[in-house]
Amino acid sequence: MIRLETILTPGRSLVNVPGGSKKKALEEIAKLIHGQVPELDEQVVYESLIAREKLGSTGFGNGIAIPHCRLQGCETPVSALLHMEKPIDFDAIDGAPVDLLFVLLVPQAATDAHLELLRQIASMLDRKEVRDKLRSAATSEALYQVVLDEQNGQ
Repeated sequence: MIRLETILTPGRSLVNVPGGSKKKALEEIAKLIHGQVPELDEQVVYESLIAREKLGSTGFGNGIAIPHCRLQGCETPVSALLHMEKPIDFDAIDGAPVDLLFVLLVPQAATDAHLELLRQIASMLDRKEVRDKLRSAATSEALYQVVLDEQNGQ
């Protein structure tokens, strides 16, 4: 089974990300992913995430969104975690603005393993104490460490 810490890196865990809008947040994600995984084209990542959002918002409620999509040229799943500087409107199901974005990009031929990753992310973010820890992380390393600790049941 794929575990989150194998697809999320400290370099893809960011705090105080400037946002302003859903579109701007998705642009930031695309820029971040391309900067860390150069073989993934920034424009393709952005357009794929936008296309997925058009099918229905990935805003899950409680200030959380899990933008995800299948991506051409993506060989293995890639994840990123962003804590926005200020909450943004993300058309979430509960109408609340979003400040935590957990991104999941998976290969075009997405399998059950990828659905399992989404489930892992959603169930982790379902817990208030996890959201509180993520929101209080002052650095990118601390943000990543919260996920690591959760994965290792600490």
